[in-house]
Amino acid sequence: MNLSKLTTMATLVAAMSTLMAVPAHAGKTVDGIKARGQVVCGVNTGLAGFSAVDSSGKWSGLDVDVCRAIAAATLGDAEKVKYVPLNAQQRFTALQSGEIDVLSRNTTFTLTRDASLGLHMTAVTYYDGQGFMVPVKSKMKSAKQLKGQTVCVQSGTTTEKNLTDFSKANNLAIKPVVFEKVEAATGAYFAGRCIAYTTDASGLASVRNKEAKNPAEHLILPELISKEPLGPMVRRGDDEWFAIVKWVIYGLLEAEEYGVTQASVDQMKTSQDPVVQRILGTSEDTGKLLGLDKEWMARAIKATGNYGEIFERNVGPKSPLALPRGVNNLWNKGGLMYAYPIR
Repeated sequence: MNLSKLTTMATLVAAMSTLMAVPAHAGKTVDGIKARGQVVCGVNTGLAGFSAVDSSGKWSGLDVDVCRAIAAATLGDAEKVKYVPLNAQQRFTALQSGEIDVLSRNTTFTLTRDASLGLHMTAVTYYDGQGFMVPVKSKMKSAKQLKGQTVCVQSGTTTEKNLTDFSKANNLAIKPVVFEKVEAATGAYFAGRCIAYTTDASGLASVRNKEAKNPAEHLILPELISKEPLGPMVRRGDDEWFAIVKWVIYGLLEAEEYGVTQASVDQMKTSQDPVVQRILGTSEDTGKLLGLDKEWMARAIKATGNYGEIFERNVGPKSPLALPRGVNNLWNKGGLMYAYPIR
């Protein structure tokens, strides 16, 4: 290879390196968020452990904490969030139309939703699966015993489609009783109009804890009939905002993996671990690649804790839902939670 070609290649490599190091432009969504001083977050109308509002108007739950972490990273304040409660039918339209900035509402990632709605899936915040709840007095022990039975289900959800698939695949002739609103579906089940109620297993635990007169009178059957990877979604066309939401979630996971907690953020800023330094912005400034400052992730962790803390507080064994960590544990503890590295 002659000298001129070598020079040309060296110039190209240098140019590519320069481009890779250019800080990200904030993007139109972030510009709008900063102008109004709020992240507008679409959440469930009421699903204990994930997104629910108390009598004083305060929202809490795993999905809510994800919104708070995003606001802390982007605006410097976890309280700068406007919550928009949405039912299953409203959620995608609200995001497509720009009514909300991010949908953090126990929503399953599927091919159809990814490819046809003009939306981006970000990162999984809860691995779930669809199950069934029945009265203990029914003496049912398996979903296969639902042959010819009525099952209450919400329309416009993956749950409704999964129920149909499960019934056909197992020749059960299940009779779906379909409701537009989840409150109507659960109300009908507890009133005895259906022998079973079906939704994500986490949702069953939430409904049993919140709405049953006596939770012990209702059994969640052991089978899961689907895969339900849940997580936030954003609009297509704004890669900068997509990156921020995605990397905040990965940062919460990586913080747990490296032992960075809500209480230890400031103390660990003196850590000599290169990964911890990158997470907390004490060495490399990863924030500039996202259009943020260097302490973006430190603020998020300080506001909500790492992913494990968020899980335990809202849905874990010591919470009212008492859900096991299970597949939502970190990859190095037998679970599926695996963060892309912050580097």
